[in-house]
Amino acid sequence: MCRFALYLGEPTPLSSLITEPVNSLINQSYHSKERIEPLNGDGFGVAWYYHGAPAAFRSTTPAWNNRNHRAISRVTESGAVLAHVRAATPGLPVTELNCHPFVVGRLSFMHNGHLGGFSILRRALLAELSDEAFARIEGSTDSEHIFAVLLDHMAEYTDLEPAARLLAAMEATIATVEALRRTHAPDHHSLLNLVVCDGERAVISRYTSSEVVANTLYYAVGRS
Repeated sequence: MCRFALYLGEPTPLSSLITEPVNSLINQSYHSKERIEPLNGDGFGVAWYYHGAPAAFRSTTPAWNNRNHRAISRVTESGAVLAHVRAATPGLPVTELNCHPFVVGRLSFMHNGHLGGFSILRRALLAELSDEAFARIEGSTDSEHIFAVLLDHMAEYTDLEPAARLLAAMEATIATVEALRRTHAPDHHSLLNLVVCDGERAVISRYTSSEVVANTLYYAVGRS
């Protein structure tokens, strides 16, 4: 499993979220306290918004060992930040294309967990995508495929106001991928802590498909 952090608020240096706190994401990349395996060393990424558009920096190196990441975090400020440290699902390659967050247009997306039976249902999932969403997939993770499903659902809810549109698309996405899992891989389970953000608002899920305990997800409102 992975770990991630989302921030929405007044512009702040990325370092105040990613590298400086005692339990920062950089520390969770090598000493995650709520996982059996404490390492999340299969790459990392950060996306931040500038004038409403997301920029992203991703790398396959461990987050704790990337000097560029520390330098960028120290001098970059944003009011909307997504950061992710990856523990790759067994069998999936460690490549930059597979590092989160994923960015398309104004949307950014990341995932902690796994889609149950992904290797079994992947072909069926791809068959349901629009040509536009299919073409957006560059890597091989279940996460990016889930994002492609979400992009198609976003196109279905253009009549809703932005926050409601994100929420409706997230709910529909979970319903779609879970229907595929139940049909093609019923003996597998899913853990879907998902984040989608447009730079001003975000929707986050904490979901488990079975009696397996969902991955932890914490939130805070106000000032630190």
